[in-house]
Amino acid sequence: MGANTTPDAPPRTTLNGEWGLSMHAESRRGNELRNILVDFGWTPETLLNNMSILKIDPSSFDALVLSHGHYDHFGGMVGFLSANKGKLKKNLPFFVGGEDCFCTRTASNGGQFGALDRKAIMDADLALMMAEGPAIVADHAFTTGKIAQVSSEKPLQPSKEKVGVVNGFGCFPDKMSPAKNTGTFIPDDFEHEIGTNFVVKGKGLVVLTSCSHRGIINTIRQAQAVSGLQKVHAVIGGFHIVPPLDDTYIRQVVATLKEINPDYLIPGHCSGDRFYDLARNELGDKVIHSAVGTRFVFGA
Repeated sequence: MGANTTPDAPPRTTLNGEWGLSMHAESRRGNELRNILVDFGWTPETLLNNMSILKIDPSSFDALVLSHGHYDHFGGMVGFLSANKGKLKKNLPFFVGGEDCFCTRTASNGGQFGALDRKAIMDADLALMMAEGPAIVADHAFTTGKIAQVSSEKPLQPSKEKVGVVNGFGCFPDKMSPAKNTGTFIPDDFEHEIGTNFVVKGKGLVVLTSCSHRGIINTIRQAQAVSGLQKVHAVIGGFHIVPPLDDTYIRQVVATLKEINPDYLIPGHCSGDRFYDLARNELGDKVIHSAVGTRFVFGA
C-alpha cells in the first residue's frame, strides 16, 4: 500500500482513517474506462494522502458526486480542488441533489456543520449539475435523484438546516420551498440526498449509498425504480442506523434487506456495530466488513 516496510524504520506513508466518507468508483464497459469520486471525506489531508497511496490519479476523474451537504462528506473538497488546480478535466461534472445541498447546517448535538463552498466549485471550472431527478454520471453510472420515502424508515438524529446566504455561503432562498424558508434552523429532511449506482451486466445493481439518511431501504428501492431492475448485486456505504435505537427498528430493516436479497451487503461509515451484528446473523457471509482502502471488484 506504499508504506515503509524497512525493518525498525517508521512508516513514511500509511492510510489514514477519520470520521467521514469518500469512495472511488472505476467502471469498464468494453474499451471504455470511467472514474468517479463520490464524496470527499472530512479533511483534504486524509483524502489526498490516501489517494496518493492508492495511486488514484485525480486527472482520470470523469465526474464528481456529492451525496449530501454534511461536512464529513464535503470537508475535503476545497483542499482537494486547490491541490489539483489545473489537473482536473475542464468542465468536470459535479453532481449534487439540489440547492438544498448548499444550506448552512448544524449537527444534531448543536455543533456547527458548515456549508458547502459554491465559489470553490465554480472557481475550479467544474460544471455544477443539480440532479434533483435521476442523472447519468460519466456514461456508466446514475444517481437516484430524490429518494422517495416508501418504507417505515425515517431520518435518524437529523441535522438542522437554514435557508439563506451569509458571506457567500448558503442556499439561495428563491430556489428553496417557502416551507423551508423560515429564517431559522429547521429539521433536515435530506430531500437533496442522492445515491450513486451502477448496473453490472448479468449481476444486477451496485448501490453506493454514501449515508442513507433517507433510509437504506428507500435508497435501494429508488435505485430499483430508476433502473427498472430488481436484482441487487451489492450495497456499499453508510446505512445510518445509529444509536439510540432499539433492536426492533434494526431487525425490521434487516428483515427487508433479507427479502431484497443482495449478493453482498457492505456496511461502513455510519452503519453501527449493532446493525452489523444483527445483519450478519441473518444474512451470514453476504455481509462483508469494509475498511479504509478496501477495494471491491464486481465483474460481469
